[in-house]
Amino acid sequence: MMRKEKKLVEEITAMEDDFAQWYTDVARKADLVDYASVRGSMIIRPYGYAIWEHIQKELDRQIKDTGHENVYLPLFIPESLLQKEKDHIEGFAPEVAWVTHGGEEKLAERLCVRPTSEVLFCEHYANIIHSYRDLPKLYNQWGNVVRWEKTTRPFLRSLEFLWQEGHTCHATDEEAGEETRRMLEVYADVCEEYLAVPVLRGRKTDKEKFAGAKFTLTIESLMHDGKALQTGTSHHLGSGFAEAFGIQYTDKKGKLQHVHQTSWGITTRLIGALIMVHGDNRGLVLPPKIAPVQVMVIPIAQHKEGVLDKAYELKDQLNKTVRAGIDASDKSPGWKFSEHEMKGVPLRIEIGPKDIEKNQAVAVRRDTGEKIFLSLDELKTRIPLLLEEIQKGLLQKAKAHREEKTNIALSMDEFKAVLESNPGFIKAMWCGDRECEDQIKEETGATSRCMPFEQEVISKTCVCCGQEAEELVYWAKAY
Repeated sequence: MMRKEKKLVEEITAMEDDFAQWYTDVARKADLVDYASVRGSMIIRPYGYAIWEHIQKELDRQIKDTGHENVYLPLFIPESLLQKEKDHIEGFAPEVAWVTHGGEEKLAERLCVRPTSEVLFCEHYANIIHSYRDLPKLYNQWGNVVRWEKTTRPFLRSLEFLWQEGHTCHATDEEAGEETRRMLEVYADVCEEYLAVPVLRGRKTDKEKFAGAKFTLTIESLMHDGKALQTGTSHHLGSGFAEAFGIQYTDKKGKLQHVHQTSWGITTRLIGALIMVHGDNRGLVLPPKIAPVQVMVIPIAQHKEGVLDKAYELKDQLNKTVRAGIDASDKSPGWKFSEHEMKGVPLRIEIGPKDIEKNQAVAVRRDTGEKIFLSLDELKTRIPLLLEEIQKGLLQKAKAHREEKTNIALSMDEFKAVLESNPGFIKAMWCGDRECEDQIKEETGATSRCMPFEQEVISKTCVCCGQEAEELVYWAKAY
Protein backbone atom coordinates (compact mmCIF):
# COMPACT_ATOMS: atom_id res chain seq x y z
CA MET A 1 0.00 0.00 0.00
CA MET A 2 2.76 2.45 0.93
CA ARG A 3 4.59 1.82 -2.37
CA LYS A 4 1.42 2.60 -4.33
CA GLU A 5 0.79 5.77 -2.29
CA LYS A 6 4.34 6.98 -2.92
CA LYS A 7 3.99 6.45 -6.66
CA LEU A 8 0.77 8.49 -6.79
CA VAL A 9 2.56 11.67 -5.72
CA GLU A 10 5.70 11.19 -7.81
CA GLU A 11 4.25 10.85 -11.30
CA ILE A 12 5.13 14.36 -12.46
CA THR A 13 7.56 14.77 -15.34
CA ALA A 14 10.36 17.20 -14.51
CA MET A 15 9.77 20.54 -16.24
CA GLU A 16 13.42 20.55 -17.38
CA ASP A 17 12.85 17.28 -19.26
CA ASP A 18 9.52 18.05 -20.95
CA PHE A 19 7.74 21.25 -20.00
CA ALA A 20 4.56 20.44 -21.93
CA GLN A 21 4.22 17.05 -20.23
CA TRP A 22 5.05 18.58 -16.85
CA TYR A 23 2.19 21.05 -17.37
CA THR A 24 -0.31 18.33 -18.26
CA ASP A 25 0.87 16.13 -15.38
CA VAL A 26 0.38 18.95 -12.86
CA ALA A 27 -3.03 19.93 -14.23
CA ARG A 28 -4.27 16.34 -13.89
CA LYS A 29 -2.42 15.11 -10.80
CA ALA A 30 -3.42 18.18 -8.81
CA ASP A 31 -7.06 17.34 -9.60
CA LEU A 32 -7.68 20.51 -11.59
CA VAL A 33 -8.93 18.94 -14.78
CA ASP A 34 -9.70 15.72 -16.61
CA TYR A 35 -10.25 14.90 -20.26
CA ALA A 36 -13.76 14.57 -21.66
CA SER A 37 -14.97 12.28 -24.46
CA VAL A 38 -14.84 15.00 -27.14
CA ARG A 39 -11.32 15.81 -28.34
CA GLY A 40 -10.06 19.07 -26.92
CA SER A 41 -12.77 19.48 -24.30
CA MET A 42 -12.15 19.28 -20.57
CA ILE A 43 -13.83 18.55 -17.28
CA ILE A 44 -12.91 21.18 -14.71
CA ARG A 45 -12.80 19.24 -11.45
CA PRO A 46 -13.96 20.71 -8.10
CA TYR A 47 -10.48 21.87 -7.05
CA GLY A 48 -9.87 23.55 -10.40
CA TYR A 49 -13.33 25.10 -10.39
CA ALA A 50 -12.80 26.40 -6.85
CA ILE A 51 -9.74 28.31 -8.10
CA TRP A 52 -11.84 29.74 -10.94
CA GLU A 53 -14.55 30.74 -8.45
CA HIS A 54 -12.04 32.75 -6.39
CA ILE A 55 -10.78 34.50 -9.53
CA GLN A 56 -14.36 35.05 -10.66
CA LYS A 57 -15.45 36.44 -7.29
CA GLU A 58 -12.75 39.12 -7.22
CA LEU A 59 -13.10 40.04 -10.87
CA ASP A 60 -16.89 40.21 -10.60
CA ARG A 61 -16.54 42.54 -7.62
CA GLN A 62 -14.27 44.89 -9.55
CA ILE A 63 -16.48 44.77 -12.65
CA LYS A 64 -19.50 45.76 -10.57
CA ASP A 65 -17.50 48.42 -8.70
CA THR A 66 -16.81 50.10 -12.07
CA GLY A 67 -20.55 50.37 -12.77
CA HIS A 68 -21.24 47.27 -14.86
CA GLU A 69 -24.24 44.94 -14.66
CA ASN A 70 -24.29 41.21 -15.35
CA VAL A 71 -26.57 39.83 -18.06
CA TYR A 72 -26.86 36.56 -19.98
CA LEU A 73 -27.34 36.18 -23.73
CA PRO A 74 -28.08 33.06 -25.82
CA LEU A 75 -25.60 30.35 -26.74
CA PHE A 76 -26.67 30.22 -30.40
CA ILE A 77 -26.20 32.84 -33.12
CA PRO A 78 -28.07 32.70 -36.47
CA GLU A 79 -25.66 32.64 -39.42
CA SER A 80 -27.25 35.73 -40.97
CA LEU A 81 -26.62 37.69 -37.76
CA LEU A 82 -22.99 36.60 -37.61
CA GLN A 83 -22.47 37.73 -41.22
CA LYS A 84 -23.43 41.34 -40.49
CA GLU A 85 -19.90 42.47 -39.54
CA LYS A 86 -17.55 41.28 -42.30
CA ASP A 87 -14.16 41.58 -40.54
CA HIS A 88 -15.57 39.93 -37.41
CA ILE A 89 -16.88 36.80 -39.13
CA GLU A 90 -13.74 36.42 -41.23
CA GLY A 91 -11.62 36.51 -38.09
CA PHE A 92 -13.63 33.77 -36.37
CA ALA A 93 -14.72 31.61 -39.34
CA PRO A 94 -12.02 28.91 -38.92
CA GLU A 95 -13.01 28.34 -35.28
CA VAL A 96 -16.81 28.36 -35.55
CA ALA A 97 -18.86 25.28 -34.61
CA TRP A 98 -22.19 25.00 -36.44
CA VAL A 99 -25.51 23.44 -35.48
CA THR A 100 -27.32 22.14 -38.58
CA HIS A 101 -30.11 19.96 -37.13
CA GLY A 102 -32.70 20.23 -34.38
CA GLY A 103 -33.51 16.63 -33.53
CA GLU A 104 -34.05 14.90 -36.89
CA GLU A 105 -35.03 18.09 -38.69
CA LYS A 106 -32.55 20.10 -40.72
CA LEU A 107 -32.58 23.77 -39.71
CA ALA A 108 -33.60 26.37 -42.29
CA GLU A 109 -30.59 28.43 -41.14
CA ARG A 110 -27.38 27.24 -39.51
CA LEU A 111 -26.77 28.29 -35.93
CA CYS A 112 -23.31 29.19 -34.69
CA VAL A 113 -22.32 28.10 -31.18
CA ARG A 114 -21.02 31.42 -29.88
CA PRO A 115 -17.25 31.93 -30.18
CA THR A 116 -17.90 35.40 -28.69
CA SER A 117 -21.05 37.48 -28.31
CA GLU A 118 -20.48 40.83 -30.02
CA VAL A 119 -23.25 40.33 -32.59
CA LEU A 120 -25.76 39.19 -29.97
CA PHE A 121 -25.08 42.22 -27.82
CA CYS A 122 -25.29 44.46 -30.88
CA GLU A 123 -28.69 43.08 -31.84
CA HIS A 124 -29.91 43.63 -28.29
CA TYR A 125 -28.43 47.11 -28.00
CA ALA A 126 -30.10 48.15 -31.28
CA ASN A 127 -33.44 47.31 -29.64
CA ILE A 128 -32.92 49.04 -26.29
CA ILE A 129 -30.78 52.13 -27.02
CA HIS A 130 -32.69 55.12 -28.40
CA SER A 131 -31.56 58.26 -26.56
CA TYR A 132 -28.43 59.74 -25.00
CA ARG A 133 -30.23 59.05 -21.71
CA ASP A 134 -29.77 55.31 -22.36
CA LEU A 135 -25.98 55.67 -22.37
CA PRO A 136 -23.59 54.40 -21.31
CA LYS A 137 -24.72 50.76 -21.37
CA LEU A 138 -22.25 48.77 -19.28
CA TYR A 139 -22.98 45.04 -19.50
CA ASN A 140 -20.95 41.96 -18.62
CA GLN A 141 -21.66 38.29 -19.22
CA TRP A 142 -20.27 35.22 -17.45
CA GLY A 143 -20.57 32.15 -19.61
CA ASN A 144 -18.92 29.69 -21.96
CA VAL A 145 -17.85 29.86 -25.60
CA VAL A 146 -16.78 27.33 -28.21
CA ARG A 147 -13.82 27.74 -30.57
CA TRP A 148 -12.81 24.78 -32.71
CA GLU A 149 -9.10 24.81 -31.97
CA LYS A 150 -6.80 22.52 -33.97
CA THR A 151 -4.26 22.07 -31.17
CA THR A 152 -5.60 21.88 -27.63
CA ARG A 153 -4.22 21.83 -24.12
CA PRO A 154 -6.10 21.96 -20.79
CA PHE A 155 -6.99 25.54 -19.79
CA LEU A 156 -4.70 27.11 -22.42
CA ARG A 157 -6.64 26.10 -25.52
CA SER A 158 -9.77 23.98 -25.44
CA LEU A 159 -12.84 23.69 -27.64
CA GLU A 160 -15.00 25.09 -24.86
CA PHE A 161 -13.87 27.41 -22.09
CA LEU A 162 -15.33 29.64 -19.41
CA TRP A 163 -14.93 33.38 -19.38
CA GLN A 164 -16.51 36.74 -18.86
CA GLU A 165 -17.11 39.12 -21.73
CA GLY A 166 -17.90 42.77 -21.18
CA HIS A 167 -19.78 44.68 -23.89
CA THR A 168 -20.41 48.40 -23.51
CA CYS A 169 -21.87 51.28 -25.51
CA HIS A 170 -20.84 54.94 -25.17
CA ALA A 171 -21.83 58.28 -26.62
CA THR A 172 -18.32 59.24 -27.76
CA ASP A 173 -15.14 57.66 -29.03
CA GLU A 174 -13.24 59.16 -26.10
CA GLU A 175 -15.55 57.55 -23.53
CA ALA A 176 -15.13 54.17 -25.22
CA GLY A 177 -11.36 54.63 -25.17
CA GLU A 178 -11.42 55.39 -21.44
CA GLU A 179 -13.51 52.28 -20.81
CA THR A 180 -11.08 50.14 -22.81
CA ARG A 181 -8.16 51.33 -20.70
CA ARG A 182 -10.08 51.15 -17.41
CA MET A 183 -10.99 47.50 -17.86
CA LEU A 184 -7.45 46.55 -18.86
CA GLU A 185 -6.30 47.98 -15.52
CA VAL A 186 -8.93 45.89 -13.71
CA TYR A 187 -7.49 42.79 -15.39
CA ALA A 188 -3.94 43.82 -14.54
CA ASP A 189 -4.90 44.33 -10.89
CA VAL A 190 -6.53 40.90 -10.61
CA CYS A 191 -3.52 39.23 -12.23
CA GLU A 192 -0.86 40.97 -10.18
CA GLU A 193 -2.55 41.45 -6.81
CA TYR A 194 -4.51 38.19 -6.64
CA LEU A 195 -2.80 35.71 -8.97
CA ALA A 196 0.70 37.14 -8.31
CA VAL A 197 1.27 37.05 -12.08
CA PRO A 198 3.10 40.18 -13.35
CA VAL A 199 1.86 41.62 -16.63
CA LEU A 200 3.03 43.88 -19.42
CA ARG A 201 0.43 46.40 -20.52
CA GLY A 202 0.31 47.52 -24.12
CA ARG A 203 -1.43 47.72 -27.46
CA LYS A 204 -1.65 44.96 -30.05
CA THR A 205 -0.43 45.53 -33.59
CA ASP A 206 -3.10 45.68 -36.29
CA LYS A 207 -2.22 42.13 -37.27
CA GLU A 208 -2.83 40.84 -33.75
CA LYS A 209 -5.84 42.97 -32.78
CA PHE A 210 -9.36 41.59 -32.35
CA ALA A 211 -11.27 41.07 -35.61
CA GLY A 212 -13.39 44.17 -36.22
CA ALA A 213 -11.78 46.31 -33.50
CA LYS A 214 -10.41 49.83 -33.82
CA PHE A 215 -7.60 48.76 -31.49
CA THR A 216 -6.89 46.08 -28.87
CA LEU A 217 -5.14 46.53 -25.52
CA THR A 218 -3.56 43.53 -23.85
CA ILE A 219 -1.82 42.26 -20.75
CA GLU A 220 0.96 39.73 -21.45
CA SER A 221 2.64 37.40 -18.98
CA LEU A 222 5.78 35.29 -19.19
CA MET A 223 5.65 31.60 -18.32
CA HIS A 224 8.44 29.62 -16.67
CA ASP A 225 9.64 28.21 -20.00
CA GLY A 226 10.06 31.66 -21.56
CA LYS A 227 6.87 31.62 -23.63
CA ALA A 228 4.36 34.44 -23.39
CA LEU A 229 0.67 34.10 -22.58
CA GLN A 230 -1.99 36.67 -23.43
CA THR A 231 -3.78 36.89 -20.09
CA GLY A 232 -6.48 39.46 -20.90
CA THR A 233 -7.61 41.78 -23.69
CA SER A 234 -9.74 44.90 -23.95
CA HIS A 235 -11.00 46.07 -27.34
CA HIS A 236 -12.10 49.48 -28.58
CA LEU A 237 -14.61 48.56 -31.26
CA GLY A 238 -15.25 52.11 -32.48
CA SER A 239 -18.54 52.54 -34.33
CA GLY A 240 -18.10 49.76 -36.91
CA PHE A 241 -20.43 47.29 -35.23
CA ALA A 242 -22.92 50.06 -34.45
CA GLU A 243 -23.07 51.03 -38.12
CA ALA A 244 -23.52 47.41 -39.21
CA PHE A 245 -26.29 46.78 -36.68
CA GLY A 246 -27.95 50.22 -36.65
CA ILE A 247 -27.24 51.04 -32.99
CA GLN A 248 -28.14 54.72 -32.89
CA TYR A 249 -29.21 57.23 -30.29
CA THR A 250 -30.66 60.73 -30.41
CA ASP A 251 -28.19 63.18 -28.88
CA LYS A 252 -29.03 66.29 -26.83
CA LYS A 253 -29.45 68.30 -30.03
CA GLY A 254 -31.92 65.81 -31.45
CA LYS A 255 -29.46 64.40 -33.99
CA LEU A 256 -29.02 60.67 -34.63
CA GLN A 257 -25.57 59.30 -33.72
CA HIS A 258 -23.98 55.86 -33.73
CA VAL A 259 -22.71 54.55 -30.41
CA HIS A 260 -19.06 53.68 -29.75
CA GLN A 261 -18.44 50.24 -28.29
CA THR A 262 -15.96 48.16 -26.31
CA SER A 263 -15.59 44.49 -25.49
CA TRP A 264 -13.19 42.82 -23.07
CA GLY A 265 -12.62 39.39 -21.57
CA ILE A 266 -10.52 36.99 -19.54
CA THR A 267 -10.84 33.22 -19.45
CA THR A 268 -10.04 30.03 -17.55
CA ARG A 269 -6.62 30.14 -19.25
CA LEU A 270 -5.64 32.17 -16.18
CA ILE A 271 -5.49 28.83 -14.37
CA GLY A 272 -2.96 27.71 -16.97
CA ALA A 273 -0.96 30.86 -16.22
CA LEU A 274 -0.98 30.03 -12.51
CA ILE A 275 0.44 26.58 -13.21
CA MET A 276 3.18 27.81 -15.56
CA VAL A 277 4.25 30.91 -13.62
CA HIS A 278 4.38 29.51 -10.08
CA GLY A 279 4.49 25.71 -10.39
CA ASP A 280 7.55 23.54 -9.74
CA ASN A 281 8.51 19.89 -9.97
CA ARG A 282 6.41 19.06 -6.92
CA GLY A 283 3.27 20.45 -8.53
CA LEU A 284 1.18 23.57 -8.08
CA VAL A 285 2.17 26.61 -6.06
CA LEU A 286 -0.92 28.70 -5.41
CA PRO A 287 -1.02 32.35 -4.29
CA PRO A 288 -2.96 32.45 -1.01
CA LYS A 289 -5.57 34.93 -2.23
CA ILE A 290 -7.00 32.47 -4.77
CA ALA A 291 -6.10 29.15 -3.11
CA PRO A 292 -9.24 27.09 -2.29
CA VAL A 293 -7.49 25.97 0.92
CA GLN A 294 -4.94 28.44 2.30
CA VAL A 295 -3.85 26.34 5.28
CA MET A 296 -3.99 22.55 5.60
CA VAL A 297 -3.78 21.10 9.09
CA ILE A 298 -2.09 17.68 9.17
CA PRO A 299 -2.22 15.68 12.41
CA ILE A 300 0.89 13.60 13.15
CA ALA A 301 0.37 10.25 14.92
CA GLN A 302 -3.32 10.99 14.82
CA HIS A 303 -4.14 7.61 16.39
CA LYS A 304 -2.75 8.89 19.69
CA GLU A 305 -5.15 10.34 22.22
CA GLY A 306 -5.94 14.02 21.86
CA VAL A 307 -4.15 14.62 18.55
CA LEU A 308 -7.18 14.63 16.27
CA ASP A 309 -9.20 16.71 18.72
CA LYS A 310 -6.42 19.32 18.85
CA ALA A 311 -6.03 19.30 15.06
CA TYR A 312 -9.76 19.95 14.54
CA GLU A 313 -9.65 22.64 17.22
CA LEU A 314 -6.81 24.34 15.30
CA LYS A 315 -8.66 24.08 12.00
CA ASP A 316 -11.81 25.66 13.51
CA GLN A 317 -9.73 28.42 15.09
CA LEU A 318 -7.92 29.19 11.83
CA ASN A 319 -11.14 29.17 9.82
CA LYS A 320 -12.16 32.38 11.55
CA THR A 321 -9.52 34.31 9.62
CA VAL A 322 -8.35 32.08 6.73
CA ARG A 323 -9.59 29.19 4.56
CA ALA A 324 -8.37 26.16 6.52
CA GLY A 325 -8.77 22.44 5.92
CA ILE A 326 -7.73 19.25 7.69
CA ASP A 327 -6.49 15.96 6.31
CA ALA A 328 -7.59 13.34 8.82
CA SER A 329 -7.48 10.49 6.29
CA ASP A 330 -5.70 7.22 7.05
CA LYS A 331 -2.87 8.02 4.61
CA SER A 332 0.67 8.40 5.98
CA PRO A 333 1.89 11.90 6.94
CA GLY A 334 4.49 11.78 4.14
CA TRP A 335 1.84 11.01 1.55
CA LYS A 336 -0.30 13.88 2.86
CA PHE A 337 2.64 16.29 2.70
CA SER A 338 3.31 15.39 -0.93
CA GLU A 339 -0.37 15.45 -1.88
CA HIS A 340 -1.02 18.94 -0.55
CA GLU A 341 2.27 20.21 -1.91
CA MET A 342 1.19 18.92 -5.31
CA LYS A 343 -2.12 20.79 -4.93
CA GLY A 344 -0.25 23.98 -4.10
CA VAL A 345 -1.68 24.62 -0.63
CA PRO A 346 0.26 27.73 0.50
CA LEU A 347 0.82 26.64 4.09
CA ARG A 348 0.53 23.42 6.04
CA ILE A 349 0.38 23.10 9.79
CA GLU A 350 1.74 19.91 11.36
CA ILE A 351 0.77 19.01 14.90
CA GLY A 352 1.54 15.84 16.88
CA PRO A 353 1.84 14.69 20.49
CA LYS A 354 5.25 16.36 21.07
CA ASP A 355 3.99 19.62 19.58
CA ILE A 356 0.96 19.56 21.86
CA GLU A 357 3.24 19.07 24.87
CA LYS A 358 5.27 22.12 23.80
CA ASN A 359 2.15 24.18 22.94
CA GLN A 360 3.42 24.60 19.39
CA ALA A 361 2.81 23.63 15.76
CA VAL A 362 5.07 23.43 12.71
CA ALA A 363 4.17 25.68 9.78
CA VAL A 364 5.67 24.71 6.39
CA ARG A 365 5.60 27.15 3.47
CA ARG A 366 4.83 25.70 0.03
CA ASP A 367 6.76 28.41 -1.83
CA THR A 368 10.10 28.08 -0.01
CA GLY A 369 9.77 24.85 2.00
CA GLU A 370 10.75 26.77 5.13
CA LYS A 371 9.68 25.23 8.46
CA ILE A 372 8.59 27.62 11.19
CA PHE A 373 7.84 26.63 14.78
CA LEU A 374 4.92 28.64 16.09
CA SER A 375 3.38 28.87 19.54
CA LEU A 376 -0.27 27.82 19.42
CA ASP A 377 -1.07 31.10 21.13
CA GLU A 378 0.27 33.12 18.18
CA LEU A 379 -1.19 31.12 15.28
CA LYS A 380 -4.18 33.42 14.92
CA THR A 381 -1.97 36.46 14.26
CA ARG A 382 1.06 34.84 12.57
CA ILE A 383 -0.74 32.73 9.94
CA PRO A 384 -2.37 35.68 8.07
CA LEU A 385 1.01 37.46 8.08
CA LEU A 386 2.75 34.39 6.65
CA LEU A 387 0.13 34.11 3.91
CA GLU A 388 0.68 37.77 3.04
CA GLU A 389 4.45 37.15 2.84
CA ILE A 390 3.87 34.19 0.50
CA GLN A 391 1.57 36.24 -1.74
CA LYS A 392 4.09 39.08 -2.07
CA GLY A 393 7.01 36.70 -2.44
CA LEU A 394 5.42 34.87 -5.37
CA LEU A 395 4.86 38.14 -7.25
CA GLN A 396 8.42 39.29 -6.59
CA LYS A 397 9.83 35.94 -7.74
CA ALA A 398 7.76 36.02 -10.95
CA LYS A 399 8.87 39.59 -11.67
CA ALA A 400 12.51 38.62 -11.16
CA HIS A 401 12.08 35.69 -13.56
CA ARG A 402 10.53 37.97 -16.19
CA GLU A 403 13.35 40.48 -15.78
CA GLU A 404 15.94 37.72 -16.14
CA LYS A 405 14.32 36.53 -19.36
CA THR A 406 13.79 39.93 -20.99
CA ASN A 407 16.44 40.94 -23.51
CA ILE A 408 17.15 43.63 -26.10
CA ALA A 409 17.82 42.88 -29.78
CA LEU A 410 19.09 45.48 -32.25
CA SER A 411 19.40 43.18 -35.26
CA MET A 412 17.87 39.96 -36.56
CA ASP A 413 21.06 38.07 -35.72
CA GLU A 414 20.82 39.27 -32.12
CA PHE A 415 17.10 38.49 -32.09
CA LYS A 416 17.68 34.87 -33.13
CA ALA A 417 20.64 34.40 -30.81
CA VAL A 418 18.74 35.68 -27.77
CA LEU A 419 15.70 33.58 -28.59
CA GLU A 420 17.93 30.52 -28.73
CA SER A 421 20.04 31.18 -25.63
CA ASN A 422 17.53 32.75 -23.24
CA PRO A 423 13.96 32.52 -24.56
CA GLY A 424 11.60 35.11 -23.14
CA PHE A 425 10.52 38.63 -23.99
CA ILE A 426 12.62 40.43 -26.60
CA LYS A 427 12.49 44.22 -26.76
CA ALA A 428 13.12 45.37 -30.32
CA MET A 429 12.24 48.36 -32.49
CA TRP A 430 9.77 48.00 -35.35
CA CYS A 431 9.03 50.11 -38.41
CA GLY A 432 5.28 49.42 -38.29
CA ASP A 433 5.28 47.43 -41.56
CA ARG A 434 3.20 44.23 -41.57
CA GLU A 435 5.78 42.56 -43.85
CA CYS A 436 8.49 42.89 -41.18
CA GLU A 437 6.14 41.52 -38.53
CA ASP A 438 5.37 38.52 -40.75
CA GLN A 439 9.05 37.99 -41.56
CA ILE A 440 10.05 37.95 -37.88
CA LYS A 441 7.43 35.28 -37.18
CA GLU A 442 8.45 33.25 -40.23
CA GLU A 443 12.17 33.31 -39.38
CA THR A 444 11.98 32.96 -35.59
CA GLY A 445 8.51 31.74 -34.56
CA ALA A 446 8.15 34.82 -32.33
CA THR A 447 5.12 37.10 -32.57
CA SER A 448 4.52 40.67 -31.48
CA ARG A 449 3.04 40.56 -28.00
CA CYS A 450 2.42 44.26 -27.42
CA MET A 451 3.59 47.79 -28.01
CA PRO A 452 4.05 48.87 -24.37
CA PHE A 453 2.39 52.04 -23.13
CA GLU A 454 5.73 53.16 -21.71
CA GLN A 455 7.80 53.45 -24.87
CA GLU A 456 11.61 53.46 -25.01
CA VAL A 457 13.92 54.21 -27.91
CA ILE A 458 16.61 51.53 -27.83
CA SER A 459 17.49 52.07 -31.51
CA LYS A 460 16.41 54.31 -34.36
CA THR A 461 16.02 51.47 -36.85
CA CYS A 462 13.71 48.48 -37.27
CA VAL A 463 15.20 45.21 -36.05
CA CYS A 464 14.10 43.49 -39.26
CA CYS A 465 14.50 45.83 -42.23
CA GLY A 466 16.82 48.51 -40.86
CA GLN A 467 14.46 51.32 -41.87
CA GLU A 468 13.33 54.08 -39.49
CA ALA A 469 11.61 52.61 -36.45
CA GLU A 470 8.21 53.72 -35.12
CA GLU A 471 7.59 51.62 -32.01
CA LEU A 472 9.28 49.51 -29.37
CA VAL A 473 7.62 46.09 -29.39
CA TYR A 474 7.83 43.15 -27.00
CA TRP A 475 8.20 39.91 -29.00
CA ALA A 476 8.11 36.30 -27.82
CA LYS A 477 7.08 32.82 -28.73
CA ALA A 478 3.65 32.34 -27.22
CA TYR A 479 0.94 29.92 -26.21
